[in-house]
Amino acid sequence: MSIARLDRRALVSVTGAEARPFLHNLLTQDVETLGEGELRFGALLSPPGRLLFDLFILGQAQGVVLDVAAERRDALVQRLSMYKLRAKVEVAADDRPVFAAWPETPDGFLPDPRTPLMGGRLYGQAAADATEADYDAYRLSVGVPDPTADAPQDKTYPIEADFDLLNGIDFQKGCFVGQETTSRMKRRGVIKNRMMPLDFDGPPPPFGAEVLKGELRAGEILSGRDGSAMALVRIDRIDGDLTVEGRPVRLRRPAWMGDDVLPSSTD
Repeated sequence: MSIARLDRRALVSVTGAEARPFLHNLLTQDVETLGEGELRFGALLSPPGRLLFDLFILGQAQGVVLDVAAERRDALVQRLSMYKLRAKVEVAADDRPVFAAWPETPDGFLPDPRTPLMGGRLYGQAAADATEADYDAYRLSVGVPDPTADAPQDKTYPIEADFDLLNGIDFQKGCFVGQETTSRMKRRGVIKNRMMPLDFDGPPPPFGAEVLKGELRAGEILSGRDGSAMALVRIDRIDGDLTVEGRPVRLRRPAWMGDDVLPSSTD
């Protein structure tokens, strides 16, 4: 069991009589049925349906706490304040630290809603025995994207970042910002690209480096570390030998990714 403080994450408190319906109409996740002490995963999208903020959403008695990238917290507060108009909602920074535990969920931690393989999260104080880099290495070994690092703001659709496979979109809840594009992609099966991990020898290629299948472009490298990186790949071009800057790379399908998402030959 390992525990790390995630200094790259920060919290936003949304309270008030209309906090839940306010967020429910904005986020990809169902907020109105969120139980007190329950944690869900979701996002706030742009109107065209691209990722702006990846979020963990914690239900509380007086409202909701949002777990967001620390570098994006002020922008999230500003955007929510813009949306609230006359709603009875208060939006403010919450200075409690964020901790993650893995590979299991110890007492006091909330299960990570994306996949049980990601352990749990805690908002408050905990005794850390690992680093944030250790957590990132584990996350990458599980094959879960970090949307803040892997999805440039307002350029990536949530389904490309696997939100539909990681419990980040409730397709039954009705309207949310960007809902039309997101639902249409899922309904019509128009999903050409997905984030998946690649393994290789040596240091990671630079962000944006092309993944090639022969001479055909098969994707691009995102964030990574020695031995592996996340990549946005074309799912119709991942069967066969892949290279990046002349180096061979190996596609790895995560255990949480369903059998019907990719061709069986990628196992």
